Amino acid sequence: MLSVRDFWRRHRRKVFYTVGVLGSGYLLYKLYGAHRHGVQELEREVAAQRETEELMKAQMQAHFENIQRISDVTLPHAMHDLNFRITEELDLSHLLERLIQGKGQPNSLTQSEKLDLWSRLKILSFTRMTLSVWATTMLSLYTKVQVNILGRHLYIDTARSLGISDLLESVDVVDREDHKKFLDSVDFLSQHGMPALISDMEAATKEVLKGKQLSTFFTSTTLHETVMQILSTFMSMGSPNYWIKYMIPEHVKPYSSGSSSDPMLSDMTEYEQLMMEARAVLSSAEFGSIVEISLQAVVDKLVELMGVKFKGGSITAGLPLARVLPQVAQMCPLLLEEPSKNQFIQIIKNIQEVEVFFTLLYANMPHAQ
Repeated sequence: MLSVRDFWRRHRRKVFYTVGVLGSGYLLYKLYGAHRHGVQELEREVAAQRETEELMKAQMQAHFENIQRISDVTLPHAMHDLNFRITEELDLSHLLERLIQGKGQPNSLTQSEKLDLWSRLKILSFTRMTLSVWATTMLSLYTKVQVNILGRHLYIDTARSLGISDLLESVDVVDREDHKKFLDSVDFLSQHGMPALISDMEAATKEVLKGKQLSTFFTSTTLHETVMQILSTFMSMGSPNYWIKYMIPEHVKPYSSGSSSDPMLSDMTEYEQLMMEARAVLSSAEFGSIVEISLQAVVDKLVELMGVKFKGGSITAGLPLARVLPQVAQMCPLLLEEPSKNQFIQIIKNIQEVEVFFTLLYANMPHAQ
């Protein structure tokens, strides 16, 4: 019978081998378990990240659709108010009535009075049409600026809100109020900027038309040049970008006084920041170029439509200015139609340079602080 010592001596190598195999197997098992645990953790992290991204996309989509709905309502409302204010402030009916009365009753007006009425009709007709061109163009572009700025803030706010889910509801309410207030600023033109806008546009019109008599022969080219000259004169009357004062408030308080080391960031409401960003966009040279391109396109379409609309006495062939004025007056309602029917707003939307500008604006806009 083998002793333990003999057994060990005879089977030592087998024992070592067996222990080595078992030890390696155990080690591999532990390594596999650790690897599997790591993979599972990674899969959970990826799943959580994917869930967060999907939640972020859903929240962004819902909020952006809400912004778009408000914007879709805002522009028609703003155009309605603009139409009302221009029609009210630049009413031509009293001038036409007096001229018609003077024609039926030759002795009711002196020659001097007739000339004065015709001169006033000339100035107001072009002021009204050119102001409608400018205001329609600017409101169309400004609403696009608003949506792009809000879209950028939406991305930042949504990303932040995911980290404070317990405060999401209250933060969202504040954001929505500031966002709606910002979108409502499109009404500033018709509610506050109109008196100064009319005065300055009328001054520019007088400057351009002062050498043009009622007998002056007008063609499509003459009309186009005249309207563009009025717009150019108007845009260059004051300091660079002075016209922004018609579109948005001049004095949006950037921040409240406080002890913070950076009150500009800590005390500024989101509405104030949105308005400051809008002013920065409107003041940019790139936006100025887009305004010029858009105004040119709108005036091109305006003159084209006048040639089609008044075929009986078309300006295309040329007419005395006195016969052009009624046609000028009749174009204003077309310029101020609601957006869904407004050919001029559709033209602005389809300008390639405008599309590129707003694409780059969204992509390059700095992050909200």
